[in-house]
Amino acid sequence: MNLDRRRFFQAAGAAGLALTPAAHAAVKPLTEKQKLARLASNTWPLRFLFKSRMTFGSNPTSAAMKKKYGEITMLDFPQFTKDTFPGVTHMDLFSGLFGDVADDSMYVEVPLLVGAATRTTREFDPSSESGKRWLSQLANKMAATGTTCQHISNNAPRDISEPDPEKRKAGVEVARKWLDGAKILGAKSMRVNSGGPRLAPCAIATADYPKNDELARSLGYCIESFKEMADHGAKVGVKVTLENHWGLTANPINIRIIVDTVRSPFCEASPDFCNWEHEYLMYNGLRDLAPYAHTNVHAKYWNRWKDNDVRRSVKIMTDAGFQGTFALEYEDGPWDGVEGSKYLYKEVLAAL
Repeated sequence: MNLDRRRFFQAAGAAGLALTPAAHAAVKPLTEKQKLARLASNTWPLRFLFKSRMTFGSNPTSAAMKKKYGEITMLDFPQFTKDTFPGVTHMDLFSGLFGDVADDSMYVEVPLLVGAATRTTREFDPSSESGKRWLSQLANKMAATGTTCQHISNNAPRDISEPDPEKRKAGVEVARKWLDGAKILGAKSMRVNSGGPRLAPCAIATADYPKNDELARSLGYCIESFKEMADHGAKVGVKVTLENHWGLTANPINIRIIVDTVRSPFCEASPDFCNWEHEYLMYNGLRDLAPYAHTNVHAKYWNRWKDNDVRRSVKIMTDAGFQGTFALEYEDGPWDGVEGSKYLYKEVLAAL
């Protein structure tokens, strides 16, 4: 982390800042209990177990996993975490699994553009009265089991970097509602995708040097939106984060640009170990983002990459002084979602 950024976060009172190399070396080895406190269960690799309105709620993979492990809802997940990952109390929750699937009143219709066609889906609305009651139920379940919501991996806010100001406004408003809902759960942070095209705009040739005005415009819109969301996050005590997750944020430098320009302790990075466009970003991209992450990262295994050294990635984060949680996000490989998450549980513990 550069000195200006370090001073800014110190002045803002942000927790979990990167230690200097000397201070980091002087830190005592973690106890087993302290190591476990650095882990978070993650609903994404376990999504096939959930009653869900999404397509992965009913398919052959889901049927096989439910037969093996049983079916759950988000209200069951706090106890599932304690039973499946001994000693883990933090959780990373995916927005698409929120709500009581049998209660239409807590869902809202959302138009989605798929190719050239528009279809309508229904997504959880944390601002609905029934949605708020459900969130309170989940908060009570967490209190009863001694678990906490560390992070919400949220796909609901859209159009954050769209040129159309009305679309951006609507996307930010969805994020505000979710930040209010995150407060009910006591969440520390919430990911918001950058929106815009699935692939970031490319530079075009000019008479002298290639230029990418379209990318710069998209970054400007994204920065404007994240400033608004970070301001609201500050009011409710929940950070908004950017993950290397499609579009603008596929490039870690773009995430750094956004966070540096927003310049708020309530806007930071939440890196994913494997969401990269090519193999040379696997560790270099993570190293770029490590100083910008303070709350939660996705400790991922994905057979997309031949070289997927989880322990190496954990060390990159800890060497940068990261003090947050490592959410166990298995994507794909030789195991099912439960087995893959348990593999990550062992690997992250071994690396801490």
